Amino acid sequence: MNIHSYTVIDFETSGLDPKKDRVIEMAAIRCVNGEIASEFSTLVRYDGKLSPKITELTGITDDMTAGGMDEDTAFRILNRMLGDHILIAHNASFDLSFLHHSLLRIAGRSFQNSFIDTLTLSRARHVYPHTLKDMCNRYDIPLIGGHRALNDVIACWELFRKLDEEQPVTDHLNKLAYLKKFGPPAWSPPGARLEAIELKYAR
Repeated sequence: MNIHSYTVIDFETSGLDPKKDRVIEMAAIRCVNGEIASEFSTLVRYDGKLSPKITELTGITDDMTAGGMDEDTAFRILNRMLGDHILIAHNASFDLSFLHHSLLRIAGRSFQNSFIDTLTLSRARHVYPHTLKDMCNRYDIPLIGGHRALNDVIACWELFRKLDEEQPVTDHLNKLAYLKKFGPPAWSPPGARLEAIELKYAR
């Protein structure tokens, strides 16, 4: 595992349940020695009907997903992008659970990469709120058109860099914070260090 190699991922999905819902858009950027080396972004073909709420949130319509890349091909390309890199995501428990269940269904196996969750980092260092948009505002990072996968991964990468510059993030490798009142996530990667937390608010 190359500690200077990261792949930042983001999924837009048809719902919140990784066992039955599907990825409708994915994006990944591969970052080597602090620079974006490659990027991949695609809509993913989805045969179901998206709820108005998902379309409102993401701007993705049924017509758009009808013309998307087939799921099998999309995940094969994504899997190449992941390699043995450390994965970065904002709210990693969401994206990694969709990655796990999708790979299991399509390829019969999951992933083994280590990961860093910028949401866990944000909760550890900052007061509420911690959405990607809120954190980008805090660090003056442009986020144009949030809730589209490629915009989100680029913003997440910039947030990760700011957090790492401020104070090295290595102690957050494979750490997942969850809100104590909601309990641990239904699925988490093997080897994840789960930590129950309460949100910090500005006084």
